[in-house]
Amino acid sequence: MSRGLKLYIAGVVAASAIALGATTLAFPIQGGIGVGFGFLGDQSVVIGLVFWTVLTAVASALPVEMPRGSLVAVSIAPLIAATALGGPAAGGWVALLGTTEAREIRGRIPWYGTLSNHAGIVLPTILAGLVIHVFGQATQDFGAIAGFVATMLGSVAFILLNAALAAGVITLRSGQPFSQVLRGDARGFSVPMTGLAPLGWLMGQIYSIAWWATLVFAVPLYTTRRAYHQYVEMREMFTQTIGALAEAVDKRDPYTSKHSLRVKEIAGDIGRVMRLGEADLEALEWGGLLHDVGKIGVRDDVLLKQEQLTREERIKMNYHPVLGAEIIAPVTRLKRELPIIRHHHEWYNGSGYPDRLIADEIPLLARVLHVADAFEAMTAARPYRMTPLTPEIALGELRKFSGIQFDPRVVDAFVKTKWAAGLHDPGRPEPARQVPLITQVARDSASTATSSGSRPDN
Repeated sequence: MSRGLKLYIAGVVAASAIALGATTLAFPIQGGIGVGFGFLGDQSVVIGLVFWTVLTAVASALPVEMPRGSLVAVSIAPLIAATALGGPAAGGWVALLGTTEAREIRGRIPWYGTLSNHAGIVLPTILAGLVIHVFGQATQDFGAIAGFVATMLGSVAFILLNAALAAGVITLRSGQPFSQVLRGDARGFSVPMTGLAPLGWLMGQIYSIAWWATLVFAVPLYTTRRAYHQYVEMREMFTQTIGALAEAVDKRDPYTSKHSLRVKEIAGDIGRVMRLGEADLEALEWGGLLHDVGKIGVRDDVLLKQEQLTREERIKMNYHPVLGAEIIAPVTRLKRELPIIRHHHEWYNGSGYPDRLIADEIPLLARVLHVADAFEAMTAARPYRMTPLTPEIALGELRKFSGIQFDPRVVDAFVKTKWAAGLHDPGRPEPARQVPLITQVARDSASTATSSGSRPDN
């Protein structure tokens, strides 16, 4: 565990302990959380706390891991209900005890991980309680409507702080950019979690009437948890299916095994350096896996040929991006990936294929993938080049053809990834050599490039 992560966990744990102690002293637990057994007197509050703690523990039992690593449970509903009924101190104690997982009891999570997980829920719960208390006090004359609005605002505060704290841990642990972790997993859980907030308010209202009727809400909580799980499961299955298809294409050529997987990884790292959005990173992931799917329509005698290609063979090879886009076009979910697949062999100066686009006419993600594809191809053996280039020489080639074949900005971003770490960088070249006044010249020269016998980049 890094020093930064240790300090972060220590700070969050300390803050949650201080907040829980302060709210317990400043905001006594309200009687609304009691189960309503009048003959038990003050014990009804204790029993109420136990009830909500157990219900929260059940809701927290099976968290779902999101793609970026965040763990999501449906416990926000009982936590919000307990907080609205008993105040911030009650919510804090229920969060501290009720979010205990079986993994923690079995010792499968380090003690500091357990502290971090609990602190990451206690703090947001207390914040939600304070928001509900302050807004509720200011608008108490408006009755139930004000209480509902206060609960919704508290839930939003809970979701935002909880997501931020979890993203901070994942960022320090994995090195992923904070904003990307936050946006990436938030897309999957923010809407369903926000939808659980009204459920939490309703649970509190029903509890005030008949506490035992609250148990009926176990059904919608369970179905919501299943929705989380199915979202992650379907996305993972989709990614695995795409990966299997890419692997099948790569294995036609023993020299390109795992090529698409490596291109995906390189392109993703470039995208993160360029601070692309989560949707773009996902498109690079799936587009990277599928960028060569069109080669399934290229005959083996052309694809595996070790000698120089003839003009006819070169035309057939150059058609694979078009064929790949045609294969993927019926898949609506891959609409964002189509430009990547079709245009990942366009050159920055307009002499690429299939459409001879130039500079910014080429989709940005296709320019990113082009650099990743070229670097991976240069550093791996191919039938037409059995000895791969060293990473340092390959980087030199990227720099040499920056502004000609590759987008200079993408090459600059590649240099900042782990793939170029420790390599001698010949430095940023002169600005792009292509200018609009000579666009037609570049495009005219493409016919010469197409009819030459040179091999494709990969």
